[in-house]
Amino acid sequence: MLAALDHVQLAAPAGSQDVLRSFYLTALQMVEIPRPPALARRGDCWFAAADGGRLEIHVGIEDGYRPPRKAHPAVRVVGLDALAARLEAFGAPVVWNTSLPGYRRFVTQDPVGNRLEFLEPLG
Repeated sequence: MLAALDHVQLAAPAGSQDVLRSFYLTALQMVEIPRPPALARRGDCWFAAADGGRLEIHVGIEDGYRPPRKAHPAVRVVGLDALAARLEAFGAPVVWNTSLPGYRRFVTQDPVGNRLEFLEPLG
């Protein structure tokens, strides 16, 4: 039986780790978490919600990386407007979308083009 989503795996080109760390640690206020020793040599970056919430985003280095055009994680948040303002101040695009009934939401991109959706239930 399915129990929970453990993490989301995104991809990135080699050499992008510093700019990714800046985005995920500063703009999204996540924390970097250690990778198991057997995986650490790959150069991947793993991030988790700083508030102890159960959210992990793993960014793996991929040869021939191309940003996905449609695929994305959708993250439910509290304080959507504050997050949008922080991302815009960081220089990330924020594109609002009103087509999902019962939610306010927007999409953005990390520095290598991974699409990320953030949404908050209305009321």
